Amino acid sequence: MSVRRLLAAVVAGLSAAPALADDFAFMPPGGGSILAGSLLPGDATGLAEAAARKASAEDWAAWARERNPDLPDAAIETFAGYAALNFPVAAEAAQSLAETGDPALLPPDGKELAIAQCQFCHSLFTGYLMQDRDETNWRGTFKAPFHAEIPMSEVERDTFAHYSAINMPLKFGDVPPELRF
Repeated sequence: MSVRRLLAAVVAGLSAAPALADDFAFMPPGGGSILAGSLLPGDATGLAEAAARKASAEDWAAWARERNPDLPDAAIETFAGYAALNFPVAAEAAQSLAETGDPALLPPDGKELAIAQCQFCHSLFTGYLMQDRDETNWRGTFKAPFHAEIPMSEVERDTFAHYSAINMPLKFGDVPPELRF
């Protein structure tokens, strides 16, 4: 997919993110994808119940380890932070999840936010994928005037920072050549 088509799809909204998943399969999954794909695949009721639950990151990590003990620690930590920051969802959202089982109804995860926001002004490769920062420093990027204007809520910024601190930087060779530089 060309960068122009990709940007057009992203501008159309995060609902386009599942269609873009193959183009960004090289990136580690975000918390919503981990929930829907590795912890509760195909379970609409389970998705709704999880999204309606409030728990700490530690409790979410224990819950995830019980459901899928083979999940790597980075995936557990990515999911647990996402869930602690984004759940519980509003009752209407949980009801829609129960009715449809559509994981696109979950709040955007860190990967989706990065794909949607990090390539308008700079290269995704050099400006994001190769950056090695902790959560505080990722959160601090939003203090820069050009990043302060990015249309993200505080929870989305925290979700982005949490995902990025765990999953970035990627290894050079893991990024498709067409997305380098």
